[in-house]
Amino acid sequence: MTLKKKDETESQMPLEEMFERLESVIEKMETENVSLEESFRLYSEGMQLLKQCSETIDTVEKKVLVLDENGETHEF
Repeated sequence: MTLKKKDETESQMPLEEMFERLESVIEKMETENVSLEESFRLYSEGMQLLKQCSETIDTVEKKVLVLDENGETHEF
């Protein structure tokens, strides 16, 4: 139940903010004093963020319209 609420919050988060959080997770994982358990937690969080970023980008790509030579728009 807690994980679902986190997913819902992340899906409403702007793409730029998800990228910033992902960068923060990577920086934390690169520190020398991170425990194995924390590494696994950070990895899981990072993978979830990547999934959300991918889904958001897919959604945006579907909304992009291409203008053809006749001035008509078509979905990308």
